[in-house]
Amino acid sequence: MSGHERSAIEMNPLKKLFSHYKAYHAHGPLLLYYTSLVGFIVFPAFYLLRFTKSAPVYDDLNFRLFNAAICFILFLKNRWPERLKPYYLAYSYAVVLILFPLTFMFTSLKHGGGTIAVGNTLLAAFVVIFLADWRNVVVILLTGFCAAIGLYVLTDPDPRMPADYVQRLPILLVVVVCGSLFKFALESATAERVRHAYASLAGSIAHEMRNPLGQIRHSLESLRQSLPAPTLKAQAQVLQPGDVDALYRHLAQGEIAVERGLQVISMTLDEVNAKPLNPGGFAYLSASEACHKAVLEYGYDSHEQRSRVSVETVKDFLFRGEETAFLFVLFNLIKNALYYLPAYPQARVAVTIDAGTVKVRDTGPGIAPELQRRLFEPFRTSKSGGTGLGLAYCRRVMRAFGGDIACESVQGEYTQFILTFPPVTAQEREVHRHTVVAKAKAVFVRRRLLVVDDDAALRKSTRMKLAPVEAVVDEAADGKQALAMLSNFRYDLVLLDLNMPGMDGYAVAEQIRAGQAPGNRDVCIVAYTGEPGPAARVKTLKAGMDGLVNKPCEQDALLRALCEALEHPAGRARLEHGELEGQRVLLADDNAYSRKAVAAYLRRAGVEVAEAATGEAVMAQLNAGGGAWDAVLLDINMPGMSGLDTAQAIRASSTAWRDVPIVALTAHSSADMMGAARAAGMGEFITKPVDAAVLYGKLRQLTSRAPAGPATLPPAPPRADDRLLDVDRLERYREIGMLEELVGDYVPEIARLVERLDAGAGRNDLAQCMELMHSLVGLSGEAGAVALHRLSKQIYAQASQDHRLPAQAGWVEPIALLASQSARALNEYVGREAGAV
Repeated sequence: MSGHERSAIEMNPLKKLFSHYKAYHAHGPLLLYYTSLVGFIVFPAFYLLRFTKSAPVYDDLNFRLFNAAICFILFLKNRWPERLKPYYLAYSYAVVLILFPLTFMFTSLKHGGGTIAVGNTLLAAFVVIFLADWRNVVVILLTGFCAAIGLYVLTDPDPRMPADYVQRLPILLVVVVCGSLFKFALESATAERVRHAYASLAGSIAHEMRNPLGQIRHSLESLRQSLPAPTLKAQAQVLQPGDVDALYRHLAQGEIAVERGLQVISMTLDEVNAKPLNPGGFAYLSASEACHKAVLEYGYDSHEQRSRVSVETVKDFLFRGEETAFLFVLFNLIKNALYYLPAYPQARVAVTIDAGTVKVRDTGPGIAPELQRRLFEPFRTSKSGGTGLGLAYCRRVMRAFGGDIACESVQGEYTQFILTFPPVTAQEREVHRHTVVAKAKAVFVRRRLLVVDDDAALRKSTRMKLAPVEAVVDEAADGKQALAMLSNFRYDLVLLDLNMPGMDGYAVAEQIRAGQAPGNRDVCIVAYTGEPGPAARVKTLKAGMDGLVNKPCEQDALLRALCEALEHPAGRARLEHGELEGQRVLLADDNAYSRKAVAAYLRRAGVEVAEAATGEAVMAQLNAGGGAWDAVLLDINMPGMSGLDTAQAIRASSTAWRDVPIVALTAHSSADMMGAARAAGMGEFITKPVDAAVLYGKLRQLTSRAPAGPATLPPAPPRADDRLLDVDRLERYREIGMLEELVGDYVPEIARLVERLDAGAGRNDLAQCMELMHSLVGLSGEAGAVALHRLSKQIYAQASQDHRLPAQAGWVEPIALLASQSARALNEYVGREAGAV
């Protein structure tokens, strides 16, 4: 409501009175809807019922049919013409006045009063009390009763006020006053409960946001310390290699903190609105991979906190679910466990994966039995300052996955949360694999791919994984050869190893994007690396790459990642102008910073953008003409004319732009909000803060300039069936006839890498050891040596983060021991399989 409209209402008492009535029904006229339905049925029905008892003094059939008719019109609100809908509440006001005080008192007087007449009048008063605020209750009752008396006097040849009826009018007054007071007290109590709930929710969200905001602040401080000293002189400032890597690491940590903060907000809003998860977005996930990812990416306050959390895979398994939701479940459980570390310095947190269950156990204070029983209810928490929504959300996610979550705790000893998952059968896995391959084939058949890796065995295994999709696959052993091939042939995708001698993957990507291979400047590039942690994603995005695949990678997970990168390129967002170039988009947002960011994304893609801060400004821009618009982006919450009002005004207009595609920009993705936006004529939704890739994708869908790609493919990362070997991976190698050949290549190479690693560790040669560890992580994973892969990856990740080798002496020995055991197990496995054949 604008200031001018508010002033007009304040000057007009009748408008002010009606504004209270409108506010009373602002959250949906359900009371009016059900009242109209009941009135349409009851008025005629009770007329017939009365004739079964005695003949009426006054035949009010026409009056009842009239009331039924106006009730029916009120009931058909959704079928009203758009131009009449704004008058719905005014019409309902008149219906309530006619239906109850006027009708009931008039008919009571016509029937000569009596006990039934008094009861009917009291009933009418009660109904009005529940259909309006107290101010309008008084006005409706007085107006209706006076109108009834006047109509009675005008239409009756011998008007008389029944004595018993008049004598009971004081009772009516008492009923109205007491009923209004009761309703006022009830509404006040409800408002107070709502206020307390909102205050609790707001305080809880603020509490939950302190952690990610603190991490962002820490990242910004770390970025400041890593930058060179400021100067006003025009001179180059040099950053050391370690400083550059630190900047990327701090940037990645800051981005993770932002993501976690947004997840806290989304989780809270989803839980408050009971928003269900969409099973259509579920994928097949490895419990071990997902848990390791959660532990790696969780935003710890310190290295000490990180050292308290461990992960153990006893027996990996697949489950069907949504990775983001599952990660947040684990983040919430880890956060709860770490909450008590300051008071329990010896406490530890262990995440254990074992055949259909994930257990998160901490040796903290435990939870009292009386709290355990209600632990998963919303707004119930065992620690001060928590939202009480986290565990309720966890339970809702797990049940959406077909599983559940339970808690076991002994005070003073431990707390353990147990996540259980329904089994994924071998048949389901096989159907899933065939589905993935079929969808990937539809994307890649007859397309040309280039695999760039200095490891010949890895290139060979990657080629075998890509064979079923019938793509043309070329290989390059280093960066220079890759650039030469890119200069001679047109490729659809490059799968690029990052850690290569000479020219590394980052340098290759930089040369490609700089136009060294002109025909492939916009080629899709996917990093294929064992480099762990979120920093790798930030660096590959900065380098202009479109996706990242971690080594080792199963066939279906690799195909999914390649399809996803080809359909939704992340690093080439600034180059996606071919589809959006020249489009005209009208962007409305009252927040100047949000508007500026979205406008920058659009202009980077070659879109012509006009900006507006209000709905009124949008309508002015549209009415000004100047050519056709391809889309309108509307923030839902704007002062004055909101996004919903603006969308309705656009759709109700008679101009050529009434059918322009409208996208809602909103921070609230509740079902009610989306329903209201759709009803207003908005076709798509983008949740704030706006992601560039999502923005471009929505615009492509709306303008139909981009071909629709196949559905997102569900991942199924490797599953380890014992402590040393990933038997499923080895079985798939056997099925495609590569088992003996790959094991024969990998086992000697792993031994060579370990031997060189031991020598490099003796010289404390960080660069060489990091290169060797990178190769060992990739080779051991591809060979199915799962225990060796995990240990190598853990040490490599820590060394990458700390920029130094492990301090303890003999750190290579566990790696060498596992390498020896894995080699023996691999050879025995090949021998058993050969004997079985």
